[in-house]
Formats: sequence, structure tokens, C-alpha cells
Amino acid sequence: MQISIGTSMKADVNSAVAEVIGKANNPKLLILLCAYEHLKDASEQIANKFPGVDLIGTSTTSYYESEASDKRMVLISFGADAEVEVGILRNLSKAPLQDIASMEQKVSKIGAGDGNTVCIEFCTNDEERLVSSMNVALEKANIPIVGGTIFGYPADATGYAMLNGVLYPDACCYALIKNKTGKIRTYSELIFRPIEGANTHIATKVNLAKKELISLDGRPAADVYCEDAGVSRSELVDNVLVSPLGRVIGDEIFISSPYAIGENGSLINYKKINENDTIQIMELMDYDEIGAETRRQIKEENKKISFVFSVNCIYRHLLYTQRNYLTEYLTAMKGVGPHVGIIGGGEQYKKQHVNQTMVCAVFE
Repeated sequence: MQISIGTSMKADVNSAVAEVIGKANNPKLLILLCAYEHLKDASEQIANKFPGVDLIGTSTTSYYESEASDKRMVLISFGADAEVEVGILRNLSKAPLQDIASMEQKVSKIGAGDGNTVCIEFCTNDEERLVSSMNVALEKANIPIVGGTIFGYPADATGYAMLNGVLYPDACCYALIKNKTGKIRTYSELIFRPIEGANTHIATKVNLAKKELISLDGRPAADVYCEDAGVSRSELVDNVLVSPLGRVIGDEIFISSPYAIGENGSLINYKKINENDTIQIMELMDYDEIGAETRRQIKEENKKISFVFSVNCIYRHLLYTQRNYLTEYLTAMKGVGPHVGIIGGGEQYKKQHVNQTMVCAVFE
């Protein structure tokens, strides 16, 4: 597949744009990733330089080569062998279905084949609602989602999804990408398992609006977590890097990351937990071995890799950074094929919003 990657570390937005567009040759789709302070100007400039070319993007910390940076500008260009439809879902917090009819039209127009189409997206919030809404349009065409929650902008600022040079708050920008010369395969990587002898708990009280798990088995959620994980309340939040919550659905487990202890021992999470959900406390496995197996599988199933796009959770990023493993990890991903990644505040994969997970799309 014809994909090129332009990058720049220049602090001046005009110079950075001039550098990244150098690799874009007759693009069908452009994906812009850059620093928050550059997003508005860079989006407008690139949209003006490539009128009529589909463009999505956001601000983020990106992975490229063997380094992570929140100052790097990246412009990913998809060429003539890509079929593309882009769009925006607005008002995620209030009316995410508002733009689904338009998305359904785009899904129909792109004509997805067997394993050759993916939906890449960047969203600002309300991820569970977003994934459910998007699958109204995507499920019938069997198009998987690979996306991330926009993360890393200043605490007092607004996160934006960008479509064709325009910034949208409370929104999700997406690109439906069809590979006309090969497959697009998607993968997720989980580096946790239930702790040895793990107890199974039931979420007995929640506050969905706050993503708050109030009680497990009728007891304060923090107390249940601390008993199973063998930590004190003061150690709980830091311990989540190696021991998050697992939401059990059938034979699958989806991670939910607590980031604060609420009143009366509740847990405030990055992923919603529903009442009556089955919950287990997780533990960290050998992430180096698991990553090697993921990369082996990718290379075995994709003989001619053009590009790998990944989303890694901020908590995975922090864990790998603390353990001086991030450079080794990124070097290994680079060894799979040309790779660009972003850090997400959460990850969306197929029909789920998850935490502390790596998701990726591999283009043949």
C-alpha cells in the first residue's frame, strides 16, 4: 500500500508544516498528528495546501522510530491504492447518533471487502457511547475500529478532533480506509491476567456519568481492590499500572483503569463499569514476551507490511517509561515495519472501549 510518513521536530509551525508535506505526493488521505499548540494553524495550512484531499487528525504524543515526543509533527499520507471516506461525529456527550446516517452512507459508498477496510478514529470523550453508535454503521460491513481517546492537551484546555482543517470539541473524527492492494488486519495486546487465585466480584453500585465504581459485592470498591491486590488505599492509584481492574465478558477481559479514590471508597475509572458486571483484579505478565509474540503473529500473517498504526494507553507508556523499556519497545515495533503510534487516554477496538491496552492496524 502506498503510504508515506513526513515528520518534523521544528518548533515553528510554518517550518514544521513545510517539512512534513514534503513526503505527501498526490495523497488520497492525510492524517495529521502534532502538538496541541500547532493543531489549529497546521490543520488550516495543510487543508489549504491540499484542497479536496481528505484530512483528519488531532494533537497527541506520537511514537516514531524509537522515540516518543509531544513536540513532533507527523503527516501520514495514503496514496492512490487507498479508497477513503472521512467524517465527523459531533455532540458525543449528548447526541452521538446525530451524524450516524452520514456515516452509514460513507460505509455503503466505500464498499468494504473481506478484511481490507478499517476505521481509524480520534475521539474526545464518551467512548462507550461512541463505539456503540459507530457500530450501528460499521457492524453490517464488518469494519473494525482502531482508535484512541485524545490525550495530552493542557488541563485547562479543550481537546479537539480535526476534520479537513476544522477543529471540533466533543467529537470524533474518523477515516474509513480501504486497501485496494491487500489486507488491513487489526490486533490488540493485553499484558495482564487475573491475579493468581483471583476472586470474582460483581459491581453492585455504579455511577455511569462519573465512571465511578461505588461497590463490589456490596462493599466499597477500594476495600475489595486493596484486599485482593495486597496494597493499602494510599498505594492503590500507583498500583494500577501493574494491577488494574478487569471487566470479564465471556472468555474475554477488558481493562478498566482506576485513577482516583472517590468518597466512601469508590473507584473513579477511565472506562465505565456497569452494574452487575463481573470484575477481577489483574496482574502484570511478562510484557516483553507478550510483545514479541504479538510482533511474531503480525509478521507471520502479513507478508508485505506497508505500515503499522498503533494506539498505546498512557498507562502502558508510563509503565514502560518507568521501567526504561520504552525505547526497546519502540525499536521492536519499528522492526515490524514503518510504524507511527500515538498515546491515548483510552483505546477503542472493534466493539469495545478499553484501557491499558495496545491496539493497532497493519496495512499490507
